[in-house]
Amino acid sequence: MSNDLKQSRENINQVDRQMADLFEQRMKLAEGIAAYKQEHGLQVYDQEREEEMIRNNSDWIQDEVLKGYYADFLRQTMRISRSYQNRLLSGMKIGYSGIEGAYAHIAARKLFPTALKESYNGFKATYDAVVEGECDIAVLPLENSSAGEVGQVTDLLFSGPLFINATYELTITHDLIGLPGSKFEDIKTVISHPQALDQCTKFIKDNNLKQIATDNTATAAQYVAKQNDPCIAAIASKDSAELYGLETLAAGINTEKSNTTRFAILSASENRSISNNNDVHFALMFTVAHEAGSLARALNIIGAHGYNLRTLRSRPMPELMWQYYFYAEADGNIYTPDGQDMLEALQVCCNQVKMIGSFVEQKAAEQCV
Repeated sequence: MSNDLKQSRENINQVDRQMADLFEQRMKLAEGIAAYKQEHGLQVYDQEREEEMIRNNSDWIQDEVLKGYYADFLRQTMRISRSYQNRLLSGMKIGYSGIEGAYAHIAARKLFPTALKESYNGFKATYDAVVEGECDIAVLPLENSSAGEVGQVTDLLFSGPLFINATYELTITHDLIGLPGSKFEDIKTVISHPQALDQCTKFIKDNNLKQIATDNTATAAQYVAKQNDPCIAAIASKDSAELYGLETLAAGINTEKSNTTRFAILSASENRSISNNNDVHFALMFTVAHEAGSLARALNIIGAHGYNLRTLRSRPMPELMWQYYFYAEADGNIYTPDGQDMLEALQVCCNQVKMIGSFVEQKAAEQCV
């Protein structure tokens, strides 16, 4: 072996030793990031953040030929970091309403594939599980593209202490599912969650089916499996059919084919570490005096500070007849000087102002392995 080759290999070993130390330091820092994500209900994988890091950090490389190789090196490093963070978060506990196979369970599984999932009976029980520390995160539906808002969840946000730290849109496809061997023409009764029944109104009416409401779609599938009656079918997901040994009798029966449910990822901690990009949104709730122009003044303050409202809804206040609160979502980062000025101005104008979260729309987390 030539002396030049031997020296080069020794030099590489020295560099590798330094890289090993730096790698360990980087993974220790990833532990802190994982802890923050667990506290605030954030996914491990943040594609936009990773691509931004690759673009910026690649500029440190002077040799143009090596920039592409360094970008690959960063991608592999971040993939390893994601894997380590997922291992750390494998004990993370996610609460959802319903049973396995419910759409909330499907959303929780897509968002947090490695975390533990715990089912609860109803939205309030799921919400309270995080308040009381039984779960780290609650995944609850905010609204449906055809059925509208989920009022009970909105009321929980108004009265409770949790924050929205992300939202996720799940495409909902309702199937008619029944016992193996049963025939579509024999079905007389369908059972499902009231919203699912509403979303399939045309199909139900066209086929003259009797309706029975239940707590959620997966419970409906479980009920059909237990009843062993070929004349009863559930309106539920393909996942529920597979879980409870049922067959699909008719697929995609929802009236609106672009049927989507938007879920909120809720935690006890407010996420203030929000990047300033076009995908950031915030939500707040407020009440105003029952007098002419009071709502207009509040909305003018939001607009005057450059924030575009994407949602504005009113809800009756619990236990106060004919009194209402407002739920508002707007585009932009509220954790800026201008955003804080807006909140201060609203405090003067409104009777109550409650910040309930700053967030981005999450994507499914199948990439997290």
